[in-house]
Amino acid sequence: MKGDTHDPKALIREAYRIEGIGLAECRSVFLDWALSLPDGMDSRAAVAVLLERYGAEEDHPMTQVLREGAERAASPARRGGRRGRART
Repeated sequence: MKGDTHDPKALIREAYRIEGIGLAECRSVFLDWALSLPDGMDSRAAVAVLLERYGAEEDHPMTQVLREGAERAASPARRGGRRGRART
């Protein structure tokens, strides 16, 4: 295993090492990271650990992406399927 439990492929770690990486690239890395998490792993908890680990780098675009991921994971927009579309 290249990374650790919270970053199995070390994608987030490597993103912080890439000079000049942009917001779009960081979002792509984040998506790949999310898809590489083991089944059953709480992504919100993993994002919190990664923010604690790397969040001090305020001006890095990956920090912004991690914060956005934490906010969106904490508050889902709506339920999917028929229930989400049904009027009450």
